[in-house]
This record gives sequence, C-alpha cells and structure tokens, in this order.
Amino acid sequence: MLCGAAVFSAIELPTEREAKERWEERLENFTRRHNLSRAELRHFLREYEEASVAGIRVDDIRPRWDFTGAFYFVGTVVSTIGFGMTTPATVGGKIFLIFYGLIGCAGTILFFNLFLERLITVIAYVMKSCHERQLRRKGVLPHNSRRGSGTSEVDSLAGWKPSVYYVMLILCVASLIISCCASAMYTPIEGWSYFDSLYFCFVAFSTIGFGDLVSSQNVRYDSQGLYRFGNFVFILMGVCCIYSLFNVISIVIKQSINWILKKLACKCCHRCQRRLFRSRRNVVMPGNVRSRRNISIETDAVNESDTDGRRLSGEMISMKDFLASNKVSLAIMQKQLSETANGYPRQMSSNSKQNGFSGGVGALAIMNNRLAETSMDR
Repeated sequence: MLCGAAVFSAIELPTEREAKERWEERLENFTRRHNLSRAELRHFLREYEEASVAGIRVDDIRPRWDFTGAFYFVGTVVSTIGFGMTTPATVGGKIFLIFYGLIGCAGTILFFNLFLERLITVIAYVMKSCHERQLRRKGVLPHNSRRGSGTSEVDSLAGWKPSVYYVMLILCVASLIISCCASAMYTPIEGWSYFDSLYFCFVAFSTIGFGDLVSSQNVRYDSQGLYRFGNFVFILMGVCCIYSLFNVISIVIKQSINWILKKLACKCCHRCQRRLFRSRRNVVMPGNVRSRRNISIETDAVNESDTDGRRLSGEMISMKDFLASNKVSLAIMQKQLSETANGYPRQMSSNSKQNGFSGGVGALAIMNNRLAETSMDR
C-alpha cells in the first residue's frame, strides 16, 4: 500500500493541481463575465452536486430508479462493484440496502466460489485428458487402457492434479479474451477509446468500480435490448473469471512466500543448530546424536520430525510429542529401574566415581550413570 500510494501520488498529483488551477481560472472568468459573486456561484454548484447524487445530470441519461435501472443498481450491489452513479437518497432505501447487501453479497460470494470450483473441475478434466493422450503417444499407457482397468499407470492418474500455474494461465487468457471482446463492443456504442474500454472492463470485472466510466447509461442505444443483454453477460462472465483468477494468483503468492520463508528458515536453522549443538554438548538429551546409529528407522524418523526442530528452537512441546521423540531413552530408563528394583543394580565403574557421578538411588542413579557415560565419551 505504501508503494502503491507513492506511485499513484507521483503520477496523478501534477494532473490534479493543473485541473484545479484551470477550474479556478474558469470560475474567475465566469464570475467577471456575468457579474456574479463567487459565493452565489458556489452555492449554485453545491445544489447541482446534491442533484447529481440523486441521479440528475446535464446530459440526458436513462432513469435511475425505473425497474431496469433498479435491476442494474442491485447488480452492482450484490456483485460488490458499486459504481456509485446510483445511490439511495431516502432513509428507507439506505436501511433496506444494509440488510439486502448482507444477504445479496453473501449469496454472490457463494455463487463465485461454486463457479470457481466447477471451473477448476472442468479445467482439471480437460488437462487430465490431454495428459493421458500424451502418455499414450509416448507409449507409457496402452491405447486400450481405461479407468478401473487395474493397471498401475492408470491408477496413478487417479490422483493427478493440474499445475496451479497452468490453471492461472488459462484463467488469464480467458479473462483477456472476454475483456477484449467486451471492449470491442463498448468502443463504438459508448464512444470510448479502446484503451478506456479495457480500463472499464478491468475496473468492473475486478469489482473495484470507481464509477468514472459506467456502461449502459444513455437514454437510447442502437439495438438497445441486445446491447444491454450483452453488457450483462460480459460483466457476469468477466467478474467470475477475474474472481477465479484472483483466487489462483493468491495461491501462487502464498506458495512463493512459503518457499522464500522455507529457504530463510533452512539457513537460520542450520546456523542455530550448530550453535546450540556446540553449547549443549554436555547436556544429557534423550536420544543423543551419537546413539542414532543403533536406533530403528521409525525412531530415527521421529527424531528428525518437527518435534526435534521445535526442541532445538527452544519452543515448548506437548507431552505426546516428548514421549514420541524420546521413547528409546524412556525404555532404557524403565529397564534400568526394573533391574534396580529386582536387586540387580548397575555396577558403577571406577571412572564414574572419579568423575564424581556416583551415588543416588533409582531414577537419580540412572541419571548419574548417563552423566557419567557422557563424561567418559568426552
């Protein structure tokens, strides 16, 4: 937002200042020519602004609140486009808009989500069919193979999903085609330039809806019924495609951010693990690194899980994770406790006595033995 504000301010602020200077000059010339005070003229202009809010314009335009105009208005409400050229002026209309918008916008978002789900399903089906044809051409799949045939190649395609980048590319091309076709319709009918028509398509389809350019607002058009129907279809298709495209782009952005964070975390974790390993060489940790050669595959997988990373990073872990990651050491301690209870205490070596780790009963003795072993390994 900060970058966008800086760019738009640098581009648009000079034009705004020039327009303001030109308006002040025209206002001054008009008051001198017609011998009017600026206060009276400003009061008249404020009245026109109030009238424009109610839908009054200098040029003849279509009625705002007949049935077709109201239908166009509710379409901009539920689709969250909100051009702003038509707004309720009464208290009752504003109250009804609040409750109507809650239901209408929620229903439209549900419709967009269902549309996206069906669209991705169709795209996945088409891309999967193309993928199967490519595999048959390469000879990976037999030409007479069908789903449910039991072959491993066909079964492997059951969980196949298209790449999100291909889906994004398809949606981008579809949105571009719809925008270009709609712009070709708006340019001759509305009298806009082709670039302005493309600009309107993006603003309308993305539901930004500034309201500086609004389609189907004149009183009369050539083939008016056909044009308004085409305008409705283009806006509906464009909003659905752009909404779907925004969702897919958000997934790509999320994957990119996760990839960057993962790379940064790997570098930081390697450094932190080296420092922690050097500083904690004398600490007795269940499942010591030197004893990993004798641990089974299952235990080794547990030790290399996220639990081990959380323990090294200093974060708290649950009791379940603690027991899962230290089950080998707990089994050894349980065995030694059993030997001590049955009268077969572990014999202390002379080296352990010299190191000062002798003494203790039960679990304390076991811990002293582990400390002694650690000291001898050093």
